[in-house]
Amino acid sequence: MPEDSQTIAVENESIEIRCHFIRHRNALLVRGQFTPLYTDHYLHLMQHGLRYPAEADQFLKDGLTALTLHLASRPRNETVAWTLHQQNPPRNFFITGSSVTGAVTGRVFLDGVKEHASNLFYSQTTSEGKEPRVSVVEFEETSAFAAVESFYRQSEQRPARYFCGDDESFAMLSAQPDCDLPWFFGLNDDDIRRIDEVEELSLLETRAYRFDCGCDLERILPAVARLTGATLEELFESGEAIKVECPRCGAKYEVDRKDLPGGNP
Repeated sequence: MPEDSQTIAVENESIEIRCHFIRHRNALLVRGQFTPLYTDHYLHLMQHGLRYPAEADQFLKDGLTALTLHLASRPRNETVAWTLHQQNPPRNFFITGSSVTGAVTGRVFLDGVKEHASNLFYSQTTSEGKEPRVSVVEFEETSAFAAVESFYRQSEQRPARYFCGDDESFAMLSAQPDCDLPWFFGLNDDDIRRIDEVEELSLLETRAYRFDCGCDLERILPAVARLTGATLEELFESGEAIKVECPRCGAKYEVDRKDLPGGNP
């Protein structure tokens, strides 16, 4: 494990996400340039010795992008967690973020993934003072962007589309009431790149997001301490320290028995 994985990292660089209303089309355009977020994501993988298959890595990267744009299109008090299960091969992608903290993170589960009859998209949205809103839908798409578009059609009951721009810029377009749907579905990546030239856009707000989980050893210890005595003994049977992973981002930490309540001094 890298020596600095137990230390508190400097806050990662934020990216700016801009939200525009497209007049006369009744659509919301959310867009941003993601290079700093991707850089911190890959630095995180390197720091903790994480490596995913190329197609899984791309799906996670696109999922982080899709979630960030989704968050920016939603109220500022929301936290969202997505789990996308792919059946062939069995993999789980966990992606989460909050507009309260401006942090997004995620990881891939490759081993011991329970099989299902189909690909499943689990979504949980929480906001202060409200019960969590949970949705589960099936999807067939092989790209993260297309999977989220399918989720919008089935769960959000309104269409959304994702577009790729230049230099790791991406945009999400979501239909609002009375949206011009023929125009909406006729757009392509090139149309979005030059949309400022042909449509009337009103800037609604800007938001900042960064790649960050917020986990550290102090937050991991209580989860380990809650395990039963027999389970703890089984974990520590090979020595006085074990390695554990953050369930949200996959970060690896070394836990000494003496750090746990009742542990040896």
